[in-house]
Amino acid sequence: MKKIGFLSFGHWTPSQHSQTRSASDVLLQSIDLAVEAERLGLDGAYFRVHHFARQLASPFPLLAAVGARTKNIEIGTAVIDMRYENPHYMAEDAGSADLIAGSRLQLGISRGSPEQVVDGWRHFGHTPRPGEDDAGMARRHTEMLLQLLTGDGFAQPNPRPMFANPPGLLRLEPHSGGLRDRIWWGASSNATAIWAAKLGMNLQSSTLKDDETGEPFHIQQAAQIRAFRAAWKEAGHTRVPRVSVSRSIFALVTDLDYAYFGRGSNEGDKIGFLDGKTRAVFGRSYAAEPDLLIEELRKDEAIAEADTLLLTIPNQLGVAYNAHVLETILTTVAPALGWRS
Repeated sequence: MKKIGFLSFGHWTPSQHSQTRSASDVLLQSIDLAVEAERLGLDGAYFRVHHFARQLASPFPLLAAVGARTKNIEIGTAVIDMRYENPHYMAEDAGSADLIAGSRLQLGISRGSPEQVVDGWRHFGHTPRPGEDDAGMARRHTEMLLQLLTGDGFAQPNPRPMFANPPGLLRLEPHSGGLRDRIWWGASSNATAIWAAKLGMNLQSSTLKDDETGEPFHIQQAAQIRAFRAAWKEAGHTRVPRVSVSRSIFALVTDLDYAYFGRGSNEGDKIGFLDGKTRAVFGRSYAAEPDLLIEELRKDEAIAEADTLLLTIPNQLGVAYNAHVLETILTTVAPALGWRS
């Protein structure tokens, strides 16, 4: 059994061919799709965060709105770029959204992806310390966030406060207990997956990773997951960690499915370079009739290793079509692969 969620990049474009032509469209449809996904029996509604782009950016208003409209589905991100984040303000926003959602938040965070602008985090007031690069700054922000989410007091109270304080040092409020265990790190390399395990974060592995061995993407990703779990065990954490992988999967059952994705599923992995320097392997998409799709997915070693599968969706095709895509996977593919009973 696997948890299955959707992952939306939240694109919009003022095109007659898009169902999301504005920021308002994509925000409101994201809420509606989460409601529909819960009705269908999906386990998670996850959203990507990109700055300076026609995509979802500030995640917490959306997460809170989804939390208020749903009851059971997990609500998350994959991922928030920590180069841009003030950990203190983020801890308050995350605590608020998690309390609204009834402790259903699953926050995926990371160093982030290549940007739309040069050093965009500088516009948000963040600068690496001497000897630190932007990735190091993201990890420093992350470690501070994790500390804040423990709920330990750290701030000296004013001896003449406006309102009475509880005894001792003060923490940020509102605090949501348990959120610290629901933080995930989006790792592109084996080393960062191991780092995340040592800090007690869950693992999110996307549709790309650093090409570290030249092997097929799913094999490298499965090895990354095993390295993460070994590091988790070595660190002595007592709870069981969670691991998600993302995939583009489309079961072709209608004429519209064939029109959108019927070019076939024979595409292999692709090789590219992140920021013009890091060699990365990009995993293939899957699009085929259900029977063929099932056989292809059986061979994906990383999906087999993970406990959570995030289905990337073409959000610009609208709520109704994406609900169809998700329902088709749940009913025609997931049971045959043992993801659903």
